[in-house]
Amino acid sequence: MRVLIVEDDGRLARALKEGLEQNRVSVALATDAACGRREAILNDYDVLVLDVMLPDGSGFDLCRRLRADGDRTPILLLTARDTVADRVRGLTAGADDYLIKPFAFAELEARLRALARRVPGFLPERIEVADLVADLRSRSVTRKGRVLTLTNKEWDLFECFVRHLGAVVSREQLTAYVWDDNHDPFSNALEVLVRRLRAKIDDDYDDKLIHTVRGAGYRFGPAVGQLD
Repeated sequence: MRVLIVEDDGRLARALKEGLEQNRVSVALATDAACGRREAILNDYDVLVLDVMLPDGSGFDLCRRLRADGDRTPILLLTARDTVADRVRGLTAGADDYLIKPFAFAELEARLRALARRVPGFLPERIEVADLVADLRSRSVTRKGRVLTLTNKEWDLFECFVRHLGAVVSREQLTAYVWDDNHDPFSNALEVLVRRLRAKIDDDYDDKLIHTVRGAGYRFGPAVGQLD
C-alpha cells in the first residue's frame, strides 16, 4: 500500500511515516497543499492523508481541488477540530473518512487499509493466474501446489504485478511501489529483484508469468504477443 501524507507538523509526519513503514506501507510526505497536490498528480497512491490546517490553505480546499482534478483516490482528513460542521464540510469536499487528533496509531492504520480496500478493482483476497495461486491476506503463494517463499520486497513486487495483471507496468511504477521516494532511480535494484522473483515463480516451470516488454517495463500473466 502507498500512502501520501500532507502534514506540516514535521514531528507528527515523521512519526507516522516511521510507524507505517514498519508495517510495510510505503509513505511519501508533503508539507503544504501545493506540494501535496503536485505529488498526488504525479504519482499513484492508494490513500491520501490530508491535514486540515496547512500553511498555504486548508485540507478541505485541497481535497476539493483534487476531486475537481478527477482524482478518485480515497482521502482521509486529519484535524483537531471535533465538530459536526467540520466533519460535514470535509465529507462534502469529497473526503472518504475523518480522524480527530489525537488518535491511536492502530486506528489510523486500520482506517487506511479499509479505505484502500474501497478502491475500484481492489484485489480480491485470492488470486489465480494459470497454475499459480496467491492468498493476499496470508501473503502465501503456491505454484502447482508448491509453496513459494517470498521476502518482503519480493512480495511487494509480486503484489504490484498482480495489481496490474495483464498490463504493462513501467520501471518507474514498480520502483515507486516497492521502494520509498528516496530510492535511487538509476540503480539496478529493480532488475535484481525481478530476477530473484523470476527464479522463484518461473524458473522451474514451462509457462512463464513475468515478461519483459522492451522499452516499456514488465507484464505479469500468461504469455501473449511479442514478449521475452
